[in-house]
Amino acid sequence: MSFDTTEANRRTAVFDDHDELWLFGYGSLIYKAGFDYIERAPATIEGWVRRYWQGSHDHRGTPHAPGRVVTLVEAPGASCLGMAYRVTPAVFDYLDHREKNGYLRFAQPMTFVDGHTEKGLVYIATPDNAAWLGEAPVEDIAAQVVASTGPSGPNRDYVLNLADALAELDADDAHCQAVAARVRELIVA
Repeated sequence: MSFDTTEANRRTAVFDDHDELWLFGYGSLIYKAGFDYIERAPATIEGWVRRYWQGSHDHRGTPHAPGRVVTLVEAPGASCLGMAYRVTPAVFDYLDHREKNGYLRFAQPMTFVDGHTEKGLVYIATPDNAAWLGEAPVEDIAAQVVASTGPSGPNRDYVLNLADALAELDADDAHCQAVAARVRELIVA
């Protein structure tokens, strides 16, 4: 099975008929959009948590030594804070390529700080994709992160940049904080 989900996402008709839509970013999209957007604002989605359970064979690792990046995992009662971007469908080509390593487009309601809700688009890597690495102890995740580098740079940069971005948002994310703390310890050691 291929890691590349580009064609699957291009066949998805979600929001194709919209001139503008909201996109929810919960990982590197928080601190590095890389595309033009109309506006951005913090937002949350309900019933999901961020986890370093997705392999990165194309950005933060290689096919033989994948890095780890976040995806969303269903968690009833949980809330995930991220950054929402109002965009046009013109960004799909860029995003489908950027998120091609196992991520698929899903429609998801998001709630903004002022309380209003919008249905938006989010890329999620599910357990049935070929790049899925799954759950592991924080120690193992951090060790893999420190050892991994890919075309987009060291995996540790992704983890530490995300931790900083989440701190700026005042996001309470124990999993990401624990992974980042252990990565920092391993870098210093």
